[in-house]
Amino acid sequence: MADRHLSLVLHDVAPETWPDYVDFVAKIDALARRHGPIPITWLVVPDFHHRSDCRRDGAFLERLQSRRAVGDELALHGYYHCDDAPAPRTPRDWFMRRFYTWEGEFYALDENEAARRLDKGIELFRSQGWPLTGFVAPAWLMSQGARRALAQRDFCYTSDPQHLYTLPDFTRLKAPGLVWSARSAWRRGLSHLASETQRWRSRQAPLLRLGLHPVDMRHARVQEYWLAVLERLIHEGRHPITKYDWVTGQRRREQHAA
Repeated sequence: MADRHLSLVLHDVAPETWPDYVDFVAKIDALARRHGPIPITWLVVPDFHHRSDCRRDGAFLERLQSRRAVGDELALHGYYHCDDAPAPRTPRDWFMRRFYTWEGEFYALDENEAARRLDKGIELFRSQGWPLTGFVAPAWLMSQGARRALAQRDFCYTSDPQHLYTLPDFTRLKAPGLVWSARSAWRRGLSHLASETQRWRSRQAPLLRLGLHPVDMRHARVQEYWLAVLERLIHEGRHPITKYDWVTGQRRREQHAA
């Protein structure tokens, strides 16, 4: 197995956002027929913004089952993916919850509420026979209470923009990510520059994550970038892998070395 890997990660996966990904995933499957398997990590939101409940869409659940059957990973991505906590009271919290993102669902939750939402997500996964692999907080933001609640549950890993963390001890593993902010033309321009800079700086990283969002799929230029960079990384010798498989591989190597 190659020493350097890449993970293709689709964020905000829900019945509402599924149509955004359909054509892109078909193109990934076409690339896989030329280059070999390209497994995808799908970050599933059980009830996106309180209006897109997975449980009410049997066809969506069947589509995710079919993706698992071809080797993809399903990971839990918050529960509602929106910040519905009481309004921020400090300048720092206002910046994080209103300027940086409006979707940091787990940023302001106490331990009890974080545990309740995690357990609801776990219940969905177990009802579908999906294994618990990773939990990724929306916008990668978690309160200390959310971290404590997460550590008490049976997930394998979580992440932030630059690392994966094995659970329950939050051991940090270097795994930088490329991500775009595609909501406006100036953001797309800066995102292209930032992603290319990150790709160059991370050329020796053991794992490079490509973090895509539904809004990326609505801009042809952004889609073309992701397809091109994925193919370039494969040609450079990176082996596509799910985040879960990479983390478990790291754990096996550590155990063998010990």
